[in-house]
Amino acid sequence: MPTPGFATLEGTAAYRTRFAADLPPAHFRDFRGLSLSSIGLGTYLGEPDPETDRLYRQAVIRAVGLGCNVIDSAINYRFQRSERAVGEALRALFTDGGIRREELVVATKGGYVSFDGGYPANPSAYFTETFVRPGVARAEDLVAGCHCMTPAYLKHQLRRSLENLGLTCVDIYYLHNPEQQLDEVPRAEFTQRMRAAVAALEEEAAAGRLRVYGTATWNGYRVPTGAGGHLSLQALVSLAREVAGEGHHFRVIQLPLNLAMPEALTHATQALDGEQVPALTAAARLGTYVMASASLLQSRLTRGMPPFLGEVLAGLETDAQRALQFVRSAPGLGTALVGMKQEAHVLENLATARVPPAPPEQFERLFTERG
Repeated sequence: MPTPGFATLEGTAAYRTRFAADLPPAHFRDFRGLSLSSIGLGTYLGEPDPETDRLYRQAVIRAVGLGCNVIDSAINYRFQRSERAVGEALRALFTDGGIRREELVVATKGGYVSFDGGYPANPSAYFTETFVRPGVARAEDLVAGCHCMTPAYLKHQLRRSLENLGLTCVDIYYLHNPEQQLDEVPRAEFTQRMRAAVAALEEEAAAGRLRVYGTATWNGYRVPTGAGGHLSLQALVSLAREVAGEGHHFRVIQLPLNLAMPEALTHATQALDGEQVPALTAAARLGTYVMASASLLQSRLTRGMPPFLGEVLAGLETDAQRALQFVRSAPGLGTALVGMKQEAHVLENLATARVPPAPPEQFERLFTERG
């Protein structure tokens, strides 16, 4: 039986209190009254095999025990195996780990074609048999051979994700890289597709299968206005408001932010009320929580960092921790997501939580001084 419920104010506050003696208060961030850890666990990388499943199960359990209550996945990660590994870990935590569903924030994504367990011998035939024949999607709904965001498809994928996770409700549901659609459809058509997707996700929120939704993007919010794959956060929030009023559930976005990809912080890519501002600034003004993906750029920022970084972001022992500290200290950033499946990496990354995020004046030195 799936586990009912969702993250609550009382549940996440109780989780935060568990770590009051060990972690500074600033490790937890406020999201509409919920307490979210400033470091979240991602589940993107790894082989689609039982050993990686096992590692992710253990990593989720270990991370939750160290002060991480944000778990992020997607239905297409490792051909649905990441969601299923998370689901197994959650069941263990709820059954034997002393953790309640109300304490954890579970996020997943939909939009890409989700193969089942591994790469099929004939992807086209798989899509036809799994989605076209049952009436979930049409062949013409597929963009770039991999992306679909029609209402019927998103609803189908959300239900499958809930099955994989063993839950009745996901706390955050992202439309995964919607800018992929702009590779093949005009912007006016894209806007209509987004409107239909938003309406569908509002219906899923009303039905209790998700709490809030948003967009998880790679390029959309980082590229400048006028670029082919650009997304306007203000336009998307306005679209949600048009569909569902002030009580809309478009409340969170995910985008890359790291030492090598600082655009969300440093580049004025978003038009907001006649002004050009960075994505983090736009999100803060629009009341949108921001999750950072690729905080360590898939482990490429875990070594070889300049000594100046350690001088400014003091109190940390490794380059990986300093790179993570950069992300979680960025003004306007809520949670820094890090892919973790090795126990050693969980321990190293969550040790960063013991150090308060860098205050603004210290963080600013990274941009005003040279090492």
